[in-house]
Amino acid sequence: MIKPITKSIDLGDGRSITLETGKLAKQADGSVTLRMGDTILLATVCAAKDANPGVDFMPLQVEYKEKFAAAGRYPGGFLRREGRASDSEILVCRIVDRVLRPLFPDNYHAEVFVTITMFSSDGIDMPDALAGLAASAALAVSDIPFNGPISEVRVGRIDGKFVVNPTFQQLAQADMDIMVGATIDNIMMVEGEMKEVSEAEMLEAIKIGHEAIKVQCQAQIELMELCGTTVKREYCHEVNDEDLRKDVWEKCYDKAYVVAASCNTNKHERIANFKAIVDEYKAALTPEELAEKGALISRYYHDVEKEAMRRSILDEGKRLDGRKTTEIRPIWSEVDYLPGAHGSAIFTRGETQSLTTVTLGTKLDEKIIDDVLFNGKERFLLHYNFPPFSTGEARPQRGVGRREIGHGNLAHRALKPMLPANYPYVIRIVSDILESNGSSSMATVCAGTLALMDAGVTIKKPVTGIAMGLISEKKGTNFAVLSDILGDEDHLGDMDFKVCGTRDGITATQMDIKVDGLSFEILEKALNQAREGRLHILGKVLETLSGPREDLKPNAPRIEIIMIAKEFIGAVIGPGGKIIQGIQEETGATVTIEEVDNQGRVEISATNKASIDAAMARVKGIVTVPEIGEIYTAKVRSIMPYGAFCEFLPGKDGLLHISELSWDRVETIEESGLKEGDMIEVKLVDVDAKTGKIKLSRKALLPRPPRPDRPVVRKEGDAPQAEAPAAE
Repeated sequence: MIKPITKSIDLGDGRSITLETGKLAKQADGSVTLRMGDTILLATVCAAKDANPGVDFMPLQVEYKEKFAAAGRYPGGFLRREGRASDSEILVCRIVDRVLRPLFPDNYHAEVFVTITMFSSDGIDMPDALAGLAASAALAVSDIPFNGPISEVRVGRIDGKFVVNPTFQQLAQADMDIMVGATIDNIMMVEGEMKEVSEAEMLEAIKIGHEAIKVQCQAQIELMELCGTTVKREYCHEVNDEDLRKDVWEKCYDKAYVVAASCNTNKHERIANFKAIVDEYKAALTPEELAEKGALISRYYHDVEKEAMRRSILDEGKRLDGRKTTEIRPIWSEVDYLPGAHGSAIFTRGETQSLTTVTLGTKLDEKIIDDVLFNGKERFLLHYNFPPFSTGEARPQRGVGRREIGHGNLAHRALKPMLPANYPYVIRIVSDILESNGSSSMATVCAGTLALMDAGVTIKKPVTGIAMGLISEKKGTNFAVLSDILGDEDHLGDMDFKVCGTRDGITATQMDIKVDGLSFEILEKALNQAREGRLHILGKVLETLSGPREDLKPNAPRIEIIMIAKEFIGAVIGPGGKIIQGIQEETGATVTIEEVDNQGRVEISATNKASIDAAMARVKGIVTVPEIGEIYTAKVRSIMPYGAFCEFLPGKDGLLHISELSWDRVETIEESGLKEGDMIEVKLVDVDAKTGKIKLSRKALLPRPPRPDRPVVRKEGDAPQAEAPAAE
């Protein structure tokens, strides 16, 4: 019998997490099954024994997959099997990757593959909050070098109280939803969305999340001890030449420092100046020496460049482009740039530029989501594109990558809380990054706000965003927080902390750490400095457009909505959709209908009011309940020997009997002159209680002639009668 090793974690609220190893996937370097209730994840990790030649970075690949069988469902599509990762799965991969990656040793370059699979879900507990713990536990029980353990938790605030790892149902009521990743000592990652919370409230949520993480990290340490994997494998992935390293530093550092402190605001010139230094050094070597030592020289020079930039900031307060640590790059923006779009804006900050469009659509434009644990529709879409030309790269663009999905999701979370409630339009924002030198996702948020207002979308408040950086040394005792970071400051620095919000609070955030943690002192300073920068950017945005336009653009669709009784939904649709299709063909409007809250929600859209009014009249005619005594304009649909069938409301016919045509006796329909297609006035005089058949009358609207042999007797409801001629 297999005897797996298990470790249980008490969450303190009646729930627990169980980590188990030694039972499943035993050929992997590390394998852990995580169970919480009936939600089960399997995390495995495998690492190559040696690094590939020439690799000087951490080739980590994290995959997260949810099996449809986990929720007792079939995958969609013709193949009926899981395919490419969904956006939600990719976002989980990114969250796990960002915490794990900085904690591998700097000189460890072997390929590492982390795979997390959800095999079971009870639909109660959220598996994405457990993926980081499962991955870290798999690394903990392996012999792969890793400076963990770590864990991740979700923190939600429901009715003013913080809840760690809330259920799906609880999270639906939360005004704050953040994921926190950390080691037992330091914060590594924060990402989430919230409804205008303060910096202090966000810090409190992070602290609560970290306390829960400490317990989970300690459990992993104990699991390692039970497995006997506290000693990790030895490796040697780097060949170094200390004499060469020293020579590169001695001949290149001073020159690199001059470039770093030269305050050059042009990205490409600065890159060229840095490159010229190492090219000059390599030019002094023979071709044989360069072939042998070229890769080492490039690696050592990268460290030189990084140190020069960091020393310039920490010692002199000089950033690469000459700004102060709190200074924002120059900003200019413009709206209504693209006449064909429903809303458009250009937002440029320094050398980062976003051209963003807004398209307003109808219910037919909703995005259908068919994930394992979520089925529904999304009415707000945000797509972020990062073409190679935005950084001057000469390479092809091959579809949408994980980076585009992650950056787009952050901007989506930032703007979504400010959209008007029950807005009738489906909204799609597309941000095309035309230039990039840092903070392109934050440029998307700013451009998105402007484009929404240009489109006439009545957002609650404008949203802006800023990316903060960090340069630190001596375990964070000496540091500088940088506002509105450049691409190089992101690449060579220690933090990328994006904060989005309105004047009144934070709506979304994302933080990546490239060092082994972040103290709360630095985090608090970064948040407060971010608020100042965010408000400065907001002022610039409002100078361009102070609020939403009063009306939509002329080419935007107009939408009107009518709620009808549930029993009329079928009547509006008609057999096989015949009625609703006919309305659309005749009026040129787009008509959709769905059941909402036990009522029918009819949405009518068109680019002109005449089409909407015509379609609305047709729908109202269908749902109008015929009333006895009402007068209608009817169309003769068919002629029968005994009368005519007339459509007096759309889809509603009544019989105009031959006896109801006139007060005079009519022997045949032909004698009356009535023919198909005629429009006549009729009065609804009766509805059969059993059959629902409707009786119409034309003569009830005509004066009743007097009869000479008897006095006139008027009945209530009769039309006025003609006066009898005066006697001679």
